Amino acid sequence: MIGAGSVAFAHARIWARWGARPDAALWQRIETRRELAGVLELARGSSLARWLEGLEARAAPHERHEPHAIERVLRGAWRARVAEVAAWMPPAWAAALLWCVWLAELPLVQALARGAPAPAWAADDAVLRVLLTPAAERAALRGDAADACALLEAASAAPQHTLAAWLEAWRTRLPARAARGMLLHELLPLLQAHAEALAAPALVDAWALRQALQARLVLLLRRSVAEPGAAFVYLALAALELERLRGELVRRAAFPQRGPAP
Repeated sequence: MIGAGSVAFAHARIWARWGARPDAALWQRIETRRELAGVLELARGSSLARWLEGLEARAAPHERHEPHAIERVLRGAWRARVAEVAAWMPPAWAAALLWCVWLAELPLVQALARGAPAPAWAADDAVLRVLLTPAAERAALRGDAADACALLEAASAAPQHTLAAWLEAWRTRLPARAARGMLLHELLPLLQAHAEALAAPALVDAWALRQALQARLVLLLRRSVAEPGAAFVYLALAALELERLRGELVRRAAFPQRGPAP
């Protein structure tokens, strides 16, 4: 039996998860559901249910799901997914994998770096609350809390380069063998090109860009047998799935009277 904490074990789990992914037919059914409750029902009957733990299937008649409540659950699910993948892999890769938790929080980090007031929901999140630590008290922080505040301080020097600050910290967490694999030579350039395309000032078809990225990630995953970098490819695919689900849920929660997107 292959034990956890090895590249072989991680590959087995990654392919099992990838094989259970929602297919195009399910996404089409989700997209055509008008009510949030209907989308949740479909999602809970599929592998998407893993993203929804902690979110009630139906709100009470006098209540409705608020976008911030959905966002909170999805942020927690992303953190859990990253931690799970890190546990599959050899310990040497854990620090770089766990740092991927903060990718989902970069918009908040950038906003705080630019001096925006902290949103109330950030103070209610045990992970994000550390970013609100007064500057005079940050020197006493240790571990993950210190790392998060260090990211905020680096971003504050140049808020427009918040992603670059995250990336620099991520590189320091990679084991030395990463320099020989596809992670830095194929996956990273692919994701950087995607980010640049999305940020282009010209009007872009973001959905088409994401579809193209997913197709290239799938090809990379198939070519990554015995590659530790496959764990990061899988997380990129998981992030695209989560982003798509988030859009379907939050849009219906924020605009319950509207129909599905055309």
